[in-house]
Amino acid sequence: MAVAARKGRATASPLANSPVAIATTSQPGFLGGWLSRIPLPKWALIAVAVAVAVLLLLFLICIIRCCCGKKKPKKKERVSLHAVSGSRMACLVQPEMEDLEWGTEQTRRGKLQYSLEYNFRMQQLKVGVKQAAELKAMDSGGTSDPYMIVYLTSDMKKKYETKVYRKTLNPVFNESFTFQVPQAEVPESTLVMQIYDFNRFTKHDIIGEVRLPLASVSLQHVIEQWSDLVAASKVEEEQLGEICFSLRYVPSTGKLTVLILEAKKLKRMDSHGLSDPFVKVHLILNRKKWKRKKTSVKKNTLSPYFNEVFVFEVPFNQIQNVDVVISIWDHDKVTKNEPIGKLFLGCRATGNQLRHWSDMLSNPRRPLAQWHSLQPPDVVDKALGLKSHLKLSLPPR
Repeated sequence: MAVAARKGRATASPLANSPVAIATTSQPGFLGGWLSRIPLPKWALIAVAVAVAVLLLLFLICIIRCCCGKKKPKKKERVSLHAVSGSRMACLVQPEMEDLEWGTEQTRRGKLQYSLEYNFRMQQLKVGVKQAAELKAMDSGGTSDPYMIVYLTSDMKKKYETKVYRKTLNPVFNESFTFQVPQAEVPESTLVMQIYDFNRFTKHDIIGEVRLPLASVSLQHVIEQWSDLVAASKVEEEQLGEICFSLRYVPSTGKLTVLILEAKKLKRMDSHGLSDPFVKVHLILNRKKWKRKKTSVKKNTLSPYFNEVFVFEVPFNQIQNVDVVISIWDHDKVTKNEPIGKLFLGCRATGNQLRHWSDMLSNPRRPLAQWHSLQPPDVVDKALGLKSHLKLSLPPR
């Protein structure tokens, strides 16, 4: 029994261990058998395996690049388009910081609060200048000494000024000014409100202005608003000079007397800085030239004294249709005489000219003298709107 048991164990042990032995030796045998069938040396097989691995790696890299390459163009296109549009927008609305600061410096002049009220019964325009804010600093200390000038373009001789406010960029004016403006002239007038920086020893610098055409606003009610200040016009109004004359009209005799007294501050017309002025007096009837007279020539002067009188016969029934044109010319012996400036009076006139004419009609037989500023000749000619150059005979009484 013992012998049989030992024989059984002896025979059982190899059977129990045989699967392990087979499992451990079958794989190397299989791989070795498979490699043994390839008629190549061992080093050649290693080289082939390395080459295959390299090819697989390159293949994988190509696949990755192709897949990524399909997405990248869209991304690059979006980026390039954004860059182009961004650069264009930067040129149009987002300049460089230096340009932006320069532009801000040029445009930031402050703002003005004002009010307008028109009295239709009195035909008066009341302008209230309330306050200004955030004014541009004109002094080295970062402040300004602001004050205001207010006027209408229809009567530039009448200008109002406010008080000077020291060392402030936010002055509170609270001042009002009244202009006598006929209702018919309101649409043709422009309100100009200018803010200056006061300088004691040098020329006053203008900070900015607000120009408001009265035709663009409704004066049926009181207006109160803020407006930004803008740069004043660089074209300064040319000073042509002033002339003083008197008017006298006698309705009973129909005689209109024009006395040319003197002129001053005339524009320099000659190369030596002077002029040879003389005055022409035209009568316009129904927008057509009618009568003309002129003074003597005064040599080499900008402030001539004439004291010359002219008498015209104008029937009372025609006085409302007559315009009196006063013009000053520079005499020249060689070339054509040149006009220095003009103005006209009559029922179609405006400002001081209309008031002078109205005062003459309201005070018959009384001479009334007044100073007037000369205007550009083309401006007066356009306002007159002459129809022709024909001279008319005196209308029957």
